[in-house]
Amino acid sequence: MAQVPQTFFDALAVRTWCGLALEALGRAREEIDAINVYPVADGDTGTNLYLTVESAVGAVEAVFAAHEVGAHVSVKPSLADAVRAMAHGALIGAQGNSGTILAQLLRGMAQVLAADGETPHTDGSGLRLALRHAADSARRAVAHPVEGTVLSVATAAADAATGAEGDCGAVARAAYEGARAALAATPGQLAVLERAGVVDAGGRGLVAVLAALVETFTGEAPAAVVLSAGHARVQIDTVPAQGALAAEDCVSPLEEGGPAFEVIYLLEAEDAAVERLRARLDDLGDSLVVVGGDGLWNVHVHVDDAGAAVEAGVEAGRPYRIRITHFGLGDVHTTGGRRPPREQVQRAVVAVVPGEGLAGLYTEAGATTVLARPGEPPASGELVDAVRRAHAREVVLLPNDADLRHTAAAAAEQARAEGVRVALIPTRSAVQGIAALAVHEPERRFDEDVVSMTSAAGATRYAEVAVAERQSWTMAGICQAGDVLGLIDGDVAVIGSDVTVTAETVLDRMLQAGGELVTLVLGDEAPQSVADRLEARVRESYLAVDTVVYRGGRQGALLLIGVE
Repeated sequence: MAQVPQTFFDALAVRTWCGLALEALGRAREEIDAINVYPVADGDTGTNLYLTVESAVGAVEAVFAAHEVGAHVSVKPSLADAVRAMAHGALIGAQGNSGTILAQLLRGMAQVLAADGETPHTDGSGLRLALRHAADSARRAVAHPVEGTVLSVATAAADAATGAEGDCGAVARAAYEGARAALAATPGQLAVLERAGVVDAGGRGLVAVLAALVETFTGEAPAAVVLSAGHARVQIDTVPAQGALAAEDCVSPLEEGGPAFEVIYLLEAEDAAVERLRARLDDLGDSLVVVGGDGLWNVHVHVDDAGAAVEAGVEAGRPYRIRITHFGLGDVHTTGGRRPPREQVQRAVVAVVPGEGLAGLYTEAGATTVLARPGEPPASGELVDAVRRAHAREVVLLPNDADLRHTAAAAAEQARAEGVRVALIPTRSAVQGIAALAVHEPERRFDEDVVSMTSAAGATRYAEVAVAERQSWTMAGICQAGDVLGLIDGDVAVIGSDVTVTAETVLDRMLQAGGELVTLVLGDEAPQSVADRLEARVRESYLAVDTVVYRGGRQGALLLIGVE
């Protein structure tokens, strides 16, 4: 469905752009990872970009939440508030070379767009200036810029935007087309890309972000990007088998025997100290990118002596969120002189659950849980932390929400980079997760267990009964705020006024296709009488169908229904 276009670049446009960019990177993440060939073989540029934008989205959403006045009343934040939040979120969440440079691009835009904190919005001329400053500041942040990388794509986007006339939509489209053309030219600028037959991965990610900007202002997404190289076109199937040349996307090329570690940390330091730090880290290694300002910086470098890189940060200020990755060996988390970690278990299940009651149920069944409160979906970092807590060699991940598919995929990719074997089962509801967990057998071979759990989840239809928060169009017609909605497999199928009657109608429709077991999960606000009535309905009308009832707690929906 076409996005409602934004006329000016205001706070709402920032929010829309960030959300669309996250969706675009979620769709393209695996493709971008697959073509990641420069300069280190880690194949995670798409994931790093996704995680960086995810952090920016979280920060922008927090600003909008802070302006909520009441349940249905809100005051829109200023453009300055929104772009500063976007830049700050990207800075603190930046991952890898590509994410760090994207964070600086967003910061560069914010510096222009927030220059006058009172301006409610900007037009095409303001967007042109923001894109120009973004490209220039990103190039300055890289110790040794190399052409044929995301920096070239950003510069081309800014150049094209500078020559564009018109509103924000026209400027955004010109920037996108300039970036797309520059992306196609990257193999001719960088030999490693030409040998692999791919375009620059970081540049490909930036094109996706700029496509989201076009959609923000025009309401329509540009035509899908065809991976282009060979000076004209290169198809994805020319990527070397099994990611043989996967790597990051900018700065200086690394030969065999190059730096062994990637070191990333946030740093609180003064400008003068950071200048000294740049010189010190440049002597220690390469792929150096330092972005930020106003006392907070994100530092990224490839070195052989990871300890020296961290010590340099200590000399400059206060480093924290230190992340050290040994290329090819997964993550090495700095732990000081702590005792050896406990022994890993062979297999674990990690599940996202929507309420405290279900969290208890899943935990009793042996799963490590991540609680998703209403309106607060977990970030991929929380899922990665849960995988680490599970401390297993093999993990089955149950997102239990269709909207979490990209988040869960990014978390799975990150966990795999840390040496964990992860299988993501695309469960779209907690009741599908319950069905999968019921057939989980850790003693089986991993692949067999995953197949069995996937089959059980896929054989479970799911529904929920909830109250509409606002008027909207649905598959079943127009609903009003306060109407009771019955959703089957994610689509509104019933609009009613009574919770029990609506739930009964939904259940009847689901059981028309047959079933052996009905699972009911009641939210805190659902009366027990609903479950009693549905249990009675099953006993009276559907022979040989069993019913189980759980209390889900504060799960958002009044009722979840599963039919196996």
